[in-house]
Amino acid sequence: MQFIDIAKVQVQGGKGGDGIVAFRREKYVPAGGPSGGNGGDGGCVILEATTDLQTLLDFQYERIFKAGDGQRGGPKNMTGARGSDRIIKVPCGTVVIDADREVVLGDLTEHGDRLVVAKGGKGGLGNKHFLSNSKRAPDFALPGLLGETVNLRLELKLIAEVGIIGLPNAGKSTLISVLSSARPKIADYPFTTLVPNLGVVAKPSGDGVVFADIPGLIAGASQGVGLGHDFLRHIERTRVLIHLIDAIADDPVGNYHIIQTELREYGHGLPEKPQIVALNKIDALPEGAIAPLVDQFPVQPYLISATARQGLDNLLQAVWQVLDQQF
Repeated sequence: MQFIDIAKVQVQGGKGGDGIVAFRREKYVPAGGPSGGNGGDGGCVILEATTDLQTLLDFQYERIFKAGDGQRGGPKNMTGARGSDRIIKVPCGTVVIDADREVVLGDLTEHGDRLVVAKGGKGGLGNKHFLSNSKRAPDFALPGLLGETVNLRLELKLIAEVGIIGLPNAGKSTLISVLSSARPKIADYPFTTLVPNLGVVAKPSGDGVVFADIPGLIAGASQGVGLGHDFLRHIERTRVLIHLIDAIADDPVGNYHIIQTELREYGHGLPEKPQIVALNKIDALPEGAIAPLVDQFPVQPYLISATARQGLDNLLQAVWQVLDQQF
């Protein structure tokens, strides 16, 4: 399945039905008055969040969505039927933005959340509405109004409680595959992971916690370099970050500061999120090299090896502790 997390669409509310001109034509009623009914209102376009979708892929193939038009009024004061609403399913975590005004219209995070994004037009008034002492036989009616037309930008922000961040080849995909049942593509070259990977990790209580492996963070990511600018927003919803560092890289401490700089420059609350630093691949280091490396970090890192499954229990215990403290 292709992962698409941004889509541009146009939504159109239905047109209101026209009011009509009609007069009563009943036997034994010598002065039949106006009886033209009002038109029905146009339908609305409504976005609805669902857990059945994980991507905005469907919007690559259909970009214009229109609700049903209202029906014209009828004789005998009958109001036309209202136009049918258009319900559009989107993944949970979809942010809805008015693309022309750059205004956030809503944030659909829970299954079943709904947002009206284009209202239907009002139905036109029939001539019965214009009856007055001065107009005993009005011979005019009003047309229905057009519905709203809105250009939207949909942005999907993954809903994961724990985000795994770090430079390419830090072992993020390996870690999430070991901790959960996720099976991401893994290889030894930059940007193996081109889309975020999600996995569910069981807490000791039995509850499942969603972890996300966030790809593409490199120096300059917050300014759009590499893939990071596209995926930094997926960290915004997380409650805690695991900052994974390759212990056998040329400069692990420098790599730590690169990611910290990108988080600060991106902003959006990321620098303030609780962060757990973990040195990965320690099984590949000589035993005497570990302590001097740890001493160079401004924070105490957890020592792990995702491949050898070392130190993972301590890492998870730290994650659970942070999550529990937030309630």
